[in-house]
Amino acid sequence: MKYYDKLIFEISRPGRVGYSLPKSELTIDNSQFTIPANLLRETPAELPEVSELDVVRHYTNVSNKNFGVETGFYPLGSCTMKYNPKINEEIAHHPAFSGLHPLQNEESVQGALAIYYHTARALSELTGLADFTLTPFAGAHGELTGLMVMRQYHLLRGDTKRTRVIVPDSAHGTNPASAAVCGLEIVEVKSTANGTVDTNDLKGLLDDTIAGIMMTNPNTLGIYETQVVEIARLVHEAGGLLYYDGANLNPMLGASRPGDMGFDIMHINLHKTFSTPHGGGGPGSGPVGVAAHLVDCLPNPRVVLDENSKFRIQNSSSACGRVAAFMGNFGVVMKAYTYILSLGKDIKHVGPIATLNANYVKESLRDTYYLPVDTVCKHEFVFDGLADKSTGVTTLDIAKRLLDYGYHAPTIYFPLLFHQSIMIEPTETESKETLDDFIDIMHRVAEEALSDPDMVKSAPHTTPVRRLDETTAAKNPLLKYRDLN
Repeated sequence: MKYYDKLIFEISRPGRVGYSLPKSELTIDNSQFTIPANLLRETPAELPEVSELDVVRHYTNVSNKNFGVETGFYPLGSCTMKYNPKINEEIAHHPAFSGLHPLQNEESVQGALAIYYHTARALSELTGLADFTLTPFAGAHGELTGLMVMRQYHLLRGDTKRTRVIVPDSAHGTNPASAAVCGLEIVEVKSTANGTVDTNDLKGLLDDTIAGIMMTNPNTLGIYETQVVEIARLVHEAGGLLYYDGANLNPMLGASRPGDMGFDIMHINLHKTFSTPHGGGGPGSGPVGVAAHLVDCLPNPRVVLDENSKFRIQNSSSACGRVAAFMGNFGVVMKAYTYILSLGKDIKHVGPIATLNANYVKESLRDTYYLPVDTVCKHEFVFDGLADKSTGVTTLDIAKRLLDYGYHAPTIYFPLLFHQSIMIEPTETESKETLDDFIDIMHRVAEEALSDPDMVKSAPHTTPVRRLDETTAAKNPLLKYRDLN
């Protein structure tokens, strides 16, 4: 095995060290800091013993094995893996911002509060909503916060029966999960044959127990919900609210605003739509915006501009509570604000170009891959496996074979509406040349499926790790180095 393919534990040698700390000049009486015996280790932690050079080489080699948006095309659906301009990072890491502490007083952080305030104003302008909280740390956290706002609105009105939320059968999995965590019952509304919400089915679900409906537009199939105004009318007349899942906001920038569609609440993934890095659990940010009649229900605290043109941190007794210790992921907010200011009015081109790219890829591949919903898409689209299914080559096989060609696989087996789903989302930052290369490789994999299906079924062939037994790995994961021996 080559050096750079070894685990850091395999490189480890007893007694080898990679650091040298200066001797402390302080005399500390540790007796008052005695740790209870039940919290102490019986044996030393099993840590690798390596030199500094070994550590540097190890993590450099690991990073070279990782796939990122800066190393290749990410066609993941519903994830909006777009390029993150370096100016975003430069501004966010400026010492004037990175050196701030969340417990500083208001007077000493007026600049940071101004960024919060103006970012919220910009998001309001782009979405057609009255105000935003930037506190939530992720999209799912934003969903939960938005549903808390929804519940608080009904509770303040004494409408305690509204404990059910309608969720489309094509929704992102976090929608029903967030509703359940918020203590709400999920009611599923069916989709029509073209993948949009069935308004006839919706009518039968609406009563005085419905708190609202969760939707994204365009939906998970990348299709615009053309009946959204009618859906808003029906839900509002029944006393419910409309919640917009902002995961698919990217194709709407410059084209349409959720507030204008009739939505009352929404979350935005700053780490998707507004070009800040995400993946691997963070960093993230899921601001929540609301219509004017819900502003007082937003979580505490909020940043406001007082009559003396000073930014203040304000709390409200009508708020749905607090959802974080402080005021959100400031670094991600900084990057999003920089992105918005950098594009300026040109941000209106983001949605149309993302939509153009998606339709270009879809139309280029539709004869080779089966397109179950044949219509103009927005930012993403879904194939149902290969058009020719005689070879037995599955969506998983296609995804694995793409790895051999240096492409990250698209989202597979989601949404659950189709048996062999392949969801593809090219963003506005990808060039035609990149898309043409991807289209060519997708065609090549389809041709291989016909000429040599066993080769495709056994892919990948050139990656550091070959195809894994994913079922066994899920049922019996090896999480410790000693378990490998």
